[in-house]
Amino acid sequence: MHVAVIGAGIIGVTTALALAERGHAVTIFDRESVAAGASGGNAGAFAFADVIPLATPGIMKKAPAWLLDPNGPLSIPPAYALKIAPWLLAFFKASLPARYRAAVAAQGALMGHSAAALERLVATHDLEPLLRREGQLQLYEGEREFRASLPGWEERRAVGVKFDFLTRAEEIAEIQPGLSPRFTHAGFTPDWKNVTDPAVWTNRLAEMAQSRGATLVRAEIGALKPAESGVELTGTDVNRAFDKVVVAAGAHSNRLTRQLGLSLPLETERGYNVTLPEGAFDLRTHVTFAGHGFVVSRIGDGIRVGGGVELGGLDLAPRMSRADALLAKAARFLPDLRTTGGHHWMGFRPSMPDSLPVIDVAPGHSRVILAFGHGHLGLTQSAGTAEIIADLVDGVPPAIDITPFRATRF
Repeated sequence: MHVAVIGAGIIGVTTALALAERGHAVTIFDRESVAAGASGGNAGAFAFADVIPLATPGIMKKAPAWLLDPNGPLSIPPAYALKIAPWLLAFFKASLPARYRAAVAAQGALMGHSAAALERLVATHDLEPLLRREGQLQLYEGEREFRASLPGWEERRAVGVKFDFLTRAEEIAEIQPGLSPRFTHAGFTPDWKNVTDPAVWTNRLAEMAQSRGATLVRAEIGALKPAESGVELTGTDVNRAFDKVVVAAGAHSNRLTRQLGLSLPLETERGYNVTLPEGAFDLRTHVTFAGHGFVVSRIGDGIRVGGGVELGGLDLAPRMSRADALLAKAARFLPDLRTTGGHHWMGFRPSMPDSLPVIDVAPGHSRVILAFGHGHLGLTQSAGTAEIIADLVDGVPPAIDITPFRATRF
């Protein structure tokens, strides 16, 4: 079939590669370039251990504080508070115990499938040189914070995540020296993986898709019109019909799905980071500062400090003070960190209230397939999502039950 993939982020290009390998004629459309957004600026982690959704039971009690701390781990700009109210209601419903437990189970299934799919992708295409298998260290300040985290670790254990607890500074320093002594406990996930650079990874997959016949077109798709025999796309210098279309436009996907009569609670997690040059710190593993909502990872020869969630939509101006605040904290937590010469960045992550992506055939439109809403787990779940989407295009049952990811769940 002739298949269009709208979006050249990590979900789009990995899906395009999977489709091209199955013999489809693939055209990738993007208004910018490959990995121009969150797919190029993320922390580079395959975070298969991150099965806990943002909407946890009791989290709404913290909501008032989100407006009071503009540089906190999870914030909402006051100018956006009213607009996001319907999404927050869905977020609250997702935090109820039964919905939360179902989300953890669904996330665990998708993570397991995606981890296996990644290994297939790496082995098939000789991508091992672009990986770092160095594990992840999740740090806690004192026994009280550590013990409060234990239920979450048990949730991870239940879906097959392997980890070890470290309760002495000496144990932690063996894995990552140079940390502030305020971090007394940690959880270490040895199977955690990172890419050497997410932009390099995504571009490599795009190149492989093109080597298998896919075409990359820089164009903004303004409209899609399903018909009985195909889907017509129109946009910048584009007016073409395809047998099927995959919408993988990340945080911008709603602009297209609304034309299908779909009203989906897709929001934007605005992520911030600072990438420091070579020599900034001797980082030996991916480090997560659990109580502060940010991570430090190696990107190329440099160090990237980033994280947090700002629910602020697509149109508000960036608040780079958030990136500066993260860097200031990192300097306190990593006393030897050199903080000069960094590059600041902000990107849009597509976020659903229950932290689960939309992976589905569009309701009422069998020739349109939806693949977006992965939040900060796009890279992590990209290989698994690509295999599922390719199955949906081919009309065969996917390897896992996609009911929890249906567009109609809201």
